[in-house]
Parts: sequence; C-alpha cells; structure tokens
Amino acid sequence: MRRLDKGAPLRAAMKAAGLDIPRLAAKTKDVDPTGEGLSRAMVGFIVGTGKTAREECSDRAAELIAAALDKEVTDLFEVSVFTLGESTSTRRSQIPQQRKPELPERLLDQKELARFLRKSLSWIDAQITDAKERGETWPGLIYVGRSRRFDPHAVLAGLQRQRTAA
Repeated sequence: MRRLDKGAPLRAAMKAAGLDIPRLAAKTKDVDPTGEGLSRAMVGFIVGTGKTAREECSDRAAELIAAALDKEVTDLFEVSVFTLGESTSTRRSQIPQQRKPELPERLLDQKELARFLRKSLSWIDAQITDAKERGETWPGLIYVGRSRRFDPHAVLAGLQRQRTAA
C-alpha cells in the first residue's frame, strides 16, 4: 500500500484520535488478531515526514494502522500497482542485458571521467602515472594547455585492450 498525500491524512487522523507514534503502535497490538501489532519504528516510518519516511508499506501494516485509527484503509492508503515490463505467460531463458552508458560526444575533464567510469580521481592519476613510467600516454588523454581532457571513446577502448591483454 502507498500512503496518500505523503502521509498527511495519517497524521491528521492521529491528531484527531489524540495519538502519537508510541500510542498508535500500542493500539495496533490491540487491534491485531495475533496480538503482535507494529513496532514504534515501523509506525514512525509510515507516518513520518523526515528522510526515513516510507511511502509504501505492507497491506497488513496499512490495515492495522487504519483499524487502530478507526478509519477505512482507502482513507489513508492507496493500492500500489506494479506492472511487469515483460509478459509472464511464456517461458524463455533470459540473459541479463547490460545497458551500456551513453558515451558523451565531447571531451571530459577528470571529474566527469571519474564519474563516468565510476572510479576515483586518484585511480585516474595512478593510471596516467603508470602509463608515463612505461613511456606511454594513457589512452584518451589530451592536454589542453595545462589541463587534462579525456576522449571517452579512446579511454574505453584503451581499458578494453588492457582487460583483454591481462
């Protein structure tokens, strides 16, 4: 279930019932047929507004909170609809497709290259230093004045050659 309006109706119902998070958690234990209820932390995640707040919860949690607040579930939550990207009616083997990131059509500075390769700036520096010690230029490295620029196509091709040589 997904909470409505970022939990505003939940908080309004709590206020109208005179309940805070610990009291609501205790009340969910009273209305739960198993007597288990929800923890204070779970209730806090569901009704909260901070960065730990959750937009979705289980059907059971939504039902317990609605019952504890003496409200209809649909007054506080909406049903989450999940759609599958592929038909489930036929079986076939699936090989995971790795999506390649789009290559920029321009030169990148070192920060942009590090973000693109998901590597650190120091890793790039070490690669350039290692290549220099071997008397080579790191693939794709271009100096523009005193600043480094990188051709992402050449960098990827060079890394691919290194991988296949190893």
